[in-house]
Order: sequence, then structure tokens, then C-alpha cells
Amino acid sequence: MQNKLNFNNPLYVLAPLAGYTDLPFRSVVKKFGADLTVSEMLSSNALVHGSKKTIHMLEKADIEDPYSVQIAGAEVDVIRGAVELLNEQEGVDIIDLNCGCPVPKVVGHGSGSSLLLNLPLMGEIIKTIKETSNKPMTSVKIRLGFEKKNHIDIAKVVEDNGADFLAVHGRTRAGKFTAEVDYDAIAEIKKAVKIPVIANGDIDSFEKAQWVLEHTGADGVMIGRGAVGAPWIFHQLKTGRADISQEIKHAIIMEHYDKMIEFYGPRGVAMFRKHIHTYSKGYRGASSLRNGVNYLEDVGEFRSLIDDFFQNAVMGS
Repeated sequence: MQNKLNFNNPLYVLAPLAGYTDLPFRSVVKKFGADLTVSEMLSSNALVHGSKKTIHMLEKADIEDPYSVQIAGAEVDVIRGAVELLNEQEGVDIIDLNCGCPVPKVVGHGSGSSLLLNLPLMGEIIKTIKETSNKPMTSVKIRLGFEKKNHIDIAKVVEDNGADFLAVHGRTRAGKFTAEVDYDAIAEIKKAVKIPVIANGDIDSFEKAQWVLEHTGADGVMIGRGAVGAPWIFHQLKTGRADISQEIKHAIIMEHYDKMIEFYGPRGVAMFRKHIHTYSKGYRGASSLRNGVNYLEDVGEFRSLIDDFFQNAVMGS
């Protein structure tokens, strides 16, 4: 299999985000400009034990090419087993190791950002993935440290153990999602390693993404929460234009809804409500729209209501 990523131009990546970056959402951002999509984080334990829910989360849309699967884990043998299972999956181009998740239940198992406390183990796991995988690329998602920054040491371990590129969330584990993002530290990592570096953390607008690329010298940006409610950020980045028409927004929202129904069936209606809450922010009549969708169960009625709203949407109070 060949490497499908081109680092000659900035890479625009959708970050894995539990509960949001499912197949329908990923396929929408891919269609409208993302270069790379990543699965929601999957437990290597769950993969090895054949969890049906986890296996289902491996599914990708045809349009997702290239496609990365992110795994979490802290045991070398379990990780090896998970990679061997992924080796049998067609259409996976990258296996990504999560070394950044700050969530207590993940950290409590020694996974996610816990690996930043044990760099020899982290290195061994990366090396195991690289040596076991039959996929073109191995990548790693990191933070700047656990309690304190030791970002250069972490990045060097990632590079030295065979990762092809890394994504850096510019906070420590202690900083969770609220501390100020240290873009200077991402720039320092970029200077310290030879492999490509993707910058991540609080990139919530076209202008911010452009600034982060320039400030850090990174080879791309990874956007997660900034794309929820505004997946057109990838369209803006791909076209190089900050302005985005209401027509494009409307098309993206409807595409997202249709993909949800296609993938989840009728229960996609209830699942899409949270997206309507974010999509409608700032629009005149948003609160009555939100009230309306809360009581609708019918796929067609729900679609008509949101289609009419966003077709005629006007910014306002």
C-alpha cells in the first residue's frame, strides 16, 4: 500500500472527537475539504475482545481516503493484537496511537496521556505498531506533557520509534481543554524533529488556522471542536477563502442530516438534535427551531423543518 498523504501543502485533518466524529460527520467534512479523517478513539482491548460496537466504529465511508484509525492502550501484547486485527481491515491507511486523551477513565487504565509518564513504554508501543502494521503509515497524537511540559523528549521518542508523523495538542494533560494553548511549544517540536508535525488545540476559525500554521511552522492543522457546528471550516481552508455562503452552509447541514439517516436509520433523527443546536446558533428564530426539532421523530418532517429553516436562515437575535 502506498502513502497517500502529501505534506508539500498544509494538511487539514479532522480530529477524533467522541460522540461527534462518526462516519456521517467525517464523510461530510471529507467531501467539503478535509484531507484526512480519523476514527473516534478505539480501545485496543475492545478490539481484541471483538466488541461489536467497537468493530462497527471502524466502518468508513467510501469517500474517506486516506483514512486513519486511532487506538488507545497501554499493554504491548494487546496493542499488537489490535494491530493484527486492523491488518485485516481494508481501507485503513494509518494507525494512530492516542497519547493525549486526558479523560480520567482512559488515563486510569494507563492509556491516553498516561503514556506520557512512561516514555520507554510509549516508545515500545509505537515500535510495536510500526513493526506489526501492514498499513502505509503510523502516527501518534500527543500532548506537551502530563503535569509539566517535556514536549521535546516526548516528540523525540515518537520519532525515534518509527512514527511517520505526529499531531500535537498544545496543552499538558493537567491543562485538559481549558488552559491556554502553547503554540510556541508546537513550534519548538517542529524544529526538533524531522517528521511532519500537525498542530492541534483551539483552532476554531479560518483565520486562527492560518495563524497557527504560520506561527508554528507545522505541516498541517488538526481541528476537532472547532468543526462541530462549523464543518465548513475545512471548505474555507481548502478554498483559501474566509467567506462562506449560506448556500454552502445549507448544503453541508443537509448532507450531514442525510448521512446520519443513511447510517443510523430513524434513530439518526434524535441523534441529529445536538447538531441542530450548534448549527442554528446565531440565527434568527433558532430557539423556536430547537424547540420544534425536540418533538419531531419523523425523518421526513424533521428534514423539511431544517431544510426550510437553513434555506431561509438569516443571522440575528
